[in-house]
Amino acid sequence: MTTIYVKLLDEGTDVLRPVDAVEISDGLFHLVGMNDESEEWEFPCGSIVRVEKRTLSSSSELVAVKLAE
Repeated sequence: MTTIYVKLLDEGTDVLRPVDAVEISDGLFHLVGMNDESEEWEFPCGSIVRVEKRTLSSSSELVAVKLAE
């Protein structure tokens, strides 16, 4: 299990939520964390996403950037 970050929609500012995910292959992850019904994630639970390393609060983290093709 790995923690990746998923953008929340309709927040008025950029907000990233830490989400549990399982690595499928290099750069591809299956989102397994459950989202709170009050939040709208850019990629819903169950999605397979491609990630990129980004600097968040001075540490390098994996951020979901698009759905896998």
